[in-house]
Amino acid sequence: MEFRIGINLGDVIEEEGRIYGDGVNIAARVETMAEAGGICITGRAYDQVANKLGLEYESLGEHHGKNISTPIRVYRVLSYPGAAAHRVIRAKKTLKKKWVLAAVLTPVILLIIFVGLYWKYFYLPSPAEIDPRGKMTFDLPQGPSIAVLPFVNISKDPDLDYICDGITENIIAALSHTPKLLVIARNSTFAYKGKSILVQQIGQELGAQYVMEGSIQKYNEKIRITVQLITTNSGFHLWSERYDRELKDIFKLQDEITIEIMKAMQIHLTDGMQIHGRWEGVNNLQIFVKLIRAFEYFRQLTKESNILARKELEEVIALNPDIVQAHILSGINYLMGIQLGTCASDLICFGRATEAAQKALSLDENNSDAHGLASYLFTMRKEHEKALKEAKRAITLNPNNADAYDTLAWILIISGRPVKAIEFSKKAIRLNPIPPAYYPYHLAWAYRDSRQYEKAIKIYNKCLECQPDFFKAYVHLAATYTFLGREEEAKAAALEVLNLDPDFSLEGYSDRIPYKNQSDSERFLKALRKAGLPE
Repeated sequence: MEFRIGINLGDVIEEEGRIYGDGVNIAARVETMAEAGGICITGRAYDQVANKLGLEYESLGEHHGKNISTPIRVYRVLSYPGAAAHRVIRAKKTLKKKWVLAAVLTPVILLIIFVGLYWKYFYLPSPAEIDPRGKMTFDLPQGPSIAVLPFVNISKDPDLDYICDGITENIIAALSHTPKLLVIARNSTFAYKGKSILVQQIGQELGAQYVMEGSIQKYNEKIRITVQLITTNSGFHLWSERYDRELKDIFKLQDEITIEIMKAMQIHLTDGMQIHGRWEGVNNLQIFVKLIRAFEYFRQLTKESNILARKELEEVIALNPDIVQAHILSGINYLMGIQLGTCASDLICFGRATEAAQKALSLDENNSDAHGLASYLFTMRKEHEKALKEAKRAITLNPNNADAYDTLAWILIISGRPVKAIEFSKKAIRLNPIPPAYYPYHLAWAYRDSRQYEKAIKIYNKCLECQPDFFKAYVHLAATYTFLGREEEAKAAALEVLNLDPDFSLEGYSDRIPYKNQSDSERFLKALRKAGLPE
């Protein structure tokens, strides 16, 4: 058995064979601090024996004991002369071993952490080869063309506006997956929202043979949806139907309406073809409304709307993490945040966007928009060939995906193939005849990089007529004027850039244009410097 000993110098009270008092209590406390087989002494004892016994002592500092009013100095009695030095040497050796072990393990641990973070936030699987011979045909669907106009809310409930937009959006997305049907993009059809225009005029402006329009009315917890399909050349009502349903059934009703439209147009689904919807998997009205709201915020392209959209999407994902479109929109939102300056860190936002793309693809490998997001991410990483494969995959999955055509055009521009990009940019605009500003912006960019400067200037100016605060158009306009030697106009465009974005710098902007060929990047930046834009 090994014993511990505690020694104290103090008064002891003896009574009927028992001893007690502070002296005994302190000795008992000190004894607990000794090692097995060791001795600890108090400061009072140490003062008496420190230089008399030829032993060495190690101070343990002051300690407070239970029921003892003043701190106690405690010393450990070392077992042999030189033991203190031995302890220090042994401690140093132990510490050295620990440092060596730490030096070996730290890089391994950091590598594991890095791999984990990369896998979660930056890894994207290599895309499948869709066009191995590089023919790049991807023709638009050869069949009837249809424009689905926004459903009209004829009730007084403002929340029904979001349901109207959402049903319209979902029907467009569902129809667009049919190879035999050319579907006009949502951007163009929503330009007619709230307007009373003859379907013949809409047909001419959008190049659509058919127009579908509808209305929604709410009463109690039920809704009435009226839908009609009209030919644009004669205004003839080809088909109409009225649906009375419980409000909770609107999600099933969307697919029912879509199928009826396709039957009316005598288009039959191929074996195994499924109705796809942009909001597939959404069966909760609260989530549905939040998604539509986020989608509207996203399209406004401002800092404030970017932040609001992110909040809505975070809430949707918290309520249901398995909604594919929520992750796709979240990824796009983070990428737009980099452009708009709403990210605390561009690297973190890019990682979040990659994580969102991973999640979307894991939920639905055949989602066209998810592959479109992946193609954009690969481009920003300067992995241009992978980006092209993903964009082609997006078009193959949905031949009516105007955004996918536009993204493919942009990737071709960045990859040094602007002439080919013009073809796909025009296809995007055919599918979306009233496009967002960045469609013609990319077309103008393709014309400029293919040295067709006058065409580029004309289109850039049209972009600015639609969206006067589109500073990127002014950036490229400045470069285009410089290439033509029209220096005064180049400087005027550069001044507009700085008016819209006083913090603009070429260093920050060039990072967001991932040209494949360094010569293309240098030529562009040289033109912007000459126009007067700051480094």
